[in-house]
Amino acid sequence: MEADGEPRVQEYMTSDVATVSPDDTVANVARRIAESDEYSGFPVCEGRRVDGFVSARDLLLADDHEPMFRVMSDDILVAHPEMAVQDAARVILRSGIQKLPVVDDAGHLVGIISNADVIRSQIERATPSKVDKLTRTLESIHDVTAREERREVVIEDLIPTQGTVYADELEGRTYELKRGLAEPLVVIDNGGTMSAQATVTDFADAELPDHPHKLLLADGHHRVKAAEQLAVESMDAYVIVLDDPVDLGMAKTADAENLSSIADIEIVDYARHPLVETTERLQGEEE
Repeated sequence: MEADGEPRVQEYMTSDVATVSPDDTVANVARRIAESDEYSGFPVCEGRRVDGFVSARDLLLADDHEPMFRVMSDDILVAHPEMAVQDAARVILRSGIQKLPVVDDAGHLVGIISNADVIRSQIERATPSKVDKLTRTLESIHDVTAREERREVVIEDLIPTQGTVYADELEGRTYELKRGLAEPLVVIDNGGTMSAQATVTDFADAELPDHPHKLLLADGHHRVKAAEQLAVESMDAYVIVLDDPVDLGMAKTADAENLSSIADIEIVDYARHPLVETTERLQGEEE
């Protein structure tokens, strides 16, 4: 992440890019597209250099034996790895394309970013400003000193603070995890995670909820549920450390809903997503 907090193309692009060569034929490339649920076009590369891009539309009226260098678009738009995702989004939106090849300063292909990647970059983002705002809020409400850390947290040590995640968003988080694109979690360490100065007895004396010595997951429930399904044991996180344990409302929520581990989070079917329900209701009213 850049110092200005803007997500960059290199954080969300896919680095393992399928390509075709200038000499590949229309028949071969059309077959690859037809047999795949993922590809609707390919960068055309000579070695690592990008010569053009070929889409399914480019192949429609071409003869099967024609090579890619005759049917590809050679006047193509590209992104740079350090380009802001928001700027790449503008290019994709204004040009009407679905995928943007990413090239380095030498013009070599290093990745590809799609309109879906752009959308995912804006969903459930954990930014430093978001973490700082939560930290200040906790300090103000509970009159406690808090500090922020960046560290790996073990998934099985996390206590969720919401009981459901949606299947459609879970697919997106799984996609990100498989490609190393997941945003950090936001976690609250209520009292320093049982440091040398804090024991189980100390926490019990404080009369806190049942799980005060564990890490409370404040943001990133879809990400950790995806991690659980992929057998990922730990994840990067922004950790807000409270020097003194306090009675947190989200901990009470976890206890009230009997949430003690990530396994307790329920996956809600896509059709029950509140946005989908709203859409279906509006359609019914129109009918």
